[in-house]
Amino acid sequence: MPPEHVKPLEYRSGPHRGATASTASAGAAPSAPAPVRMPGRRGADPPTLLAAHGCWYPAADPTGEHVAFICDRAGVPQLWSGPARGTEAHVLDGAPDPVSEVSWSPDGRWIAYTSAPGGGEHTRVLVVRPDGTGRQVLAGAEPGSSAHLGCWTRDGTALAVTVAQYPVPSASGSVLTPAGGAPAAGPGGAVAVGPGGAVGGGLAAYLLDPDGAAAPVLLFAEEGAASLRVCDTTADARFALVRRGPRGRREALVLDTASGRTTFSLHVADGDPWIGRFSPDARTLWLRSDAEREFAALLRVRLDAGGGARGLSVAAERDRCGLDLLSVPDHGRWAVLAWNAHGATRLETAGLPRASTDDGVGPARHPVLPHEVVTRIAPVERGGLFAALSGSRRRPGIWEVDEGLVPVRTGWSARDEQAVPPGRPPVRPVALRCAARDGLTLGGWYYRSPGRDAGRPAPCVIHLHGGPEEQERPVFNPLYHELLGRGLDVFAPDVRGSSGWGRSFVDADLGAGRFAAIDDVADCAAHVVALGYADPLRLGVMGRSYGGYLTMAALVWHPELFRTGVAVCGMSDLATFFAGTEPWIAQSAAAKYGHPEHDRELLRALSPMSRIDQLRVPVLTVHGEHDTNVPPGESAQFVRAARERGLPAQQLTLRNEGHEFLRADNRRLYRRAAADWLEQHLG
Repeated sequence: MPPEHVKPLEYRSGPHRGATASTASAGAAPSAPAPVRMPGRRGADPPTLLAAHGCWYPAADPTGEHVAFICDRAGVPQLWSGPARGTEAHVLDGAPDPVSEVSWSPDGRWIAYTSAPGGGEHTRVLVVRPDGTGRQVLAGAEPGSSAHLGCWTRDGTALAVTVAQYPVPSASGSVLTPAGGAPAAGPGGAVAVGPGGAVGGGLAAYLLDPDGAAAPVLLFAEEGAASLRVCDTTADARFALVRRGPRGRREALVLDTASGRTTFSLHVADGDPWIGRFSPDARTLWLRSDAEREFAALLRVRLDAGGGARGLSVAAERDRCGLDLLSVPDHGRWAVLAWNAHGATRLETAGLPRASTDDGVGPARHPVLPHEVVTRIAPVERGGLFAALSGSRRRPGIWEVDEGLVPVRTGWSARDEQAVPPGRPPVRPVALRCAARDGLTLGGWYYRSPGRDAGRPAPCVIHLHGGPEEQERPVFNPLYHELLGRGLDVFAPDVRGSSGWGRSFVDADLGAGRFAAIDDVADCAAHVVALGYADPLRLGVMGRSYGGYLTMAALVWHPELFRTGVAVCGMSDLATFFAGTEPWIAQSAAAKYGHPEHDRELLRALSPMSRIDQLRVPVLTVHGEHDTNVPPGESAQFVRAARERGLPAQQLTLRNEGHEFLRADNRRLYRRAAADWLEQHLG
């Protein structure tokens, strides 16, 4: 079939039919945050509720008696709230737009959250009262704009919000614009962006008052920024802790909000954006950082009266474990630390020193967790915490951990027995280590299909995660259970570039090192074949996002190894990817893959489309129609080229989805289509 006649498979999810997502070009110039009042309602009750649902991203009220969280019980991630020790929870926003982050104000009056209209990459920040009234969009309502949640001020009167906008507000052409700079107050107290901003666009951070009593305050703006988040402010809001920079080059800044001056900066690790907190007296900054070290640790930065550093020390570190999550209550007396031990979590609480002469934290206490991985921590001021947990055999849920460190599942989280259909027990994976051809040690998790004869090689799917800085962790993955139910084994490795194995491992795929990452895929497949687990004649490869790119790359660099591939939201040509992605995503991606102009030849050589003549096997691509991170054309051009070579190739387009597939009906369709394809070609 000629390429111009390729018609991808399409699916429009029933309950959300007709939803669209806005897109932006680099020349768009949306106005700055403008609160948009919405009907004062709790939100429509979901029409149907899923028994096997997930709950994650908890945010507790100041008393610890109620929790706001994200739940997909109605088929899409929405904002819910419920009593900590009750069984009934209710939805606070019944809109079909997926929610990704939640934060309860310190004064208990507002719940802030981030949602993605139409499921796309453009997000907006909203607030709602705990009783469901007063819902309004604080930022990101303008077409083409995108807003990201920051921290609350310590008194709860203002919320920090980052807005991606073009052009960037600028007082005098400076990169960082102090408060009171270029923006002027617009209708309703909103900040209006004038035409004199910096060329190229970037990000700006504001303090916004949900009550509308105070005018928005521009903290700073940065042209050409790839990432920007306000993580904390001091009690008097004089200083702000900001995380900025592209992937692999993140840094923490202490910013004097009055002058816009940076008083301290330090390299910090990728991963969770909430990198640290100030002590109540603003004389100490607790920071999660891997500066000059392989694994992230808890650092103590002593600050002088002007916000500058007068000392830096390591407060807590663990051998070959990185600090994944850090949470410090407002009172600053103790911290919750989540350490990443090769994919599993070691959770601990520890007292924080108050004397300036003390360096380390107090004795650590360790709760015994019922799940392998902690994904979010919400400490309670009075003591205890809420933790979002996930495991290889359990759906994500929220557990309360009291001061005695005894975890108790919340009544509205799904029970463990609801994880998979009756008669199909969940599979616990086995950790594997293997050597790449250059000697680098790789890791991963192997899932063996139930009932399989241990001595008989099985058809196997090599599944590759995204990022590339993500990590394969033993969390519940419905896709894996779908494949296992079809008699297919799954090996999910961490190739070079993945997180969790040290900073050198993360950087090992930079530039021309990506060729070795492609070879890692083949070496992982060879390892499970050598172990006798996988049948060498029935190997498939599959991945999403960067894993989708690696899938296409593995198929054309190692054409005789795999029988088929499923590439999900992957980049097939790095030149067209840079031309079509969001500007701030391109800024971040350039640090990882190479500059689209300066490294043009390298990017061409690394692009699967440059070797499409080597493709030998059938391929399925899957993409969300509103994906502006990796545009759907990346999948379409790979499918067209495969068909031109006479190979079976299909594209499944999921309606009302972006780069992440968040709606239950679309996720089921995706799993079923991928499993059908792999079962058909691996047999």
